[in-house]
Amino acid sequence: MSKITELREKQQKLVADARALLADIKDDTPEARVSELESQHDTAMAEYDRLEARIKREEALEARERDLNAADDRRPTGENRSVQGGRQENVDEARAAAFRSYLRHGLEDMPAEERKVVREMRAQAVGTDSKGGYLVPEGFMAELVKSLKAWGPMLDPGVTRVLTTTAGNSIPWPTMDDTSNEGALIGENTQVSETEVAFGTKTLEAYKYTSGVVLVSAELLQDSAIDVEGTVRSAMAERIGRIGNRHLTVGDGSAKPNGIVTAATAVTGVAAAAALTFDDMIELFHAVDPAYRDDPSVRFMFNDGTLKSLRKIKDTVTGNYIWQPADVRTGAPATILDKPYSINQAMAAIGASNKSVAFGAFNRYVVRMVREFAIRRLVERYANYDQTGFIGFTRLDGELLDAGAVKVLQHAAS
Repeated sequence: MSKITELREKQQKLVADARALLADIKDDTPEARVSELESQHDTAMAEYDRLEARIKREEALEARERDLNAADDRRPTGENRSVQGGRQENVDEARAAAFRSYLRHGLEDMPAEERKVVREMRAQAVGTDSKGGYLVPEGFMAELVKSLKAWGPMLDPGVTRVLTTTAGNSIPWPTMDDTSNEGALIGENTQVSETEVAFGTKTLEAYKYTSGVVLVSAELLQDSAIDVEGTVRSAMAERIGRIGNRHLTVGDGSAKPNGIVTAATAVTGVAAAAALTFDDMIELFHAVDPAYRDDPSVRFMFNDGTLKSLRKIKDTVTGNYIWQPADVRTGAPATILDKPYSINQAMAAIGASNKSVAFGAFNRYVVRMVREFAIRRLVERYANYDQTGFIGFTRLDGELLDAGAVKVLQHAAS
């Protein structure tokens, strides 16, 4: 039995135990006992989430091991031992090595050859010649993108549609709404009537984001055992990931991305001010056109507190819970109404006038990211603390290109 399978089976038992606790709650159960049972249920589900995190780590480790064991196309192949990697691979490796040296030592203390490589990676800030910092190498950028999605699903290319561009110019994007039109049956020699297709345009910009200053002590920079590149990258990914995910979720579109919650049509007059029911979720589910509900990217999105409430809701007729755990046998993820979901802490909690749940085909929301990610190294500014500062800059935007693809559930005002 694999480790992941073992953990999944433990999760299944936790779910069964938790639901047994809820089943003990009857109409005449004293309030104190109800609170006790619900607390035990929440404790069991917290353990379920802890195991889920372990499973994710195990899956990531297995994927990494597969990558390491895969054939390296830079190695000599067959009997021809002279076959080596291409020039681009050598250039990429040189840039990566020079950039690591830049992070740890700065330009002044770098070998002349490495200093030349880093200066060739200079970023050009808008309107200036040499104040844009230095562009990170491809490997750094690839790992940064992986880290960004950990801080919010809106930056996850497995959830939204992520468009990476080399430059930051505005991108007009055509949209079309033809949902109200259909073909027609006509007779012989009958003129075809004209039906107008509603075309529109939305523009993807490139709003500039910064990580703020990441301070690293001189001791860490001097310690060769410390992965300075990884430390700086992780800190920047967390900071940019949090604000980026929040703006892509609830941004108002004014000098920032138009968040998916802001752009989507709200389903109103259904959910109470401070509650969420099975029927509310059914209403939201059917507010989205069936064609979108069958899209591979379809999912629910809500915060962790809302998930906690949804786990306790069941159909009073059939006794089936709205939330179903991951399937041990097939590896299918946990679902709501048989659809996957993403936890997004930028989503509002259940409450008066709040938009607490989104549902639909999330790949109709396009996240535009500029490939260039620049880092500046600050020495003198923090010299009296014996620290070095690093600032990261990137540009991104987001827009829902089809308003019918995603709907949000909005609670009553009171």
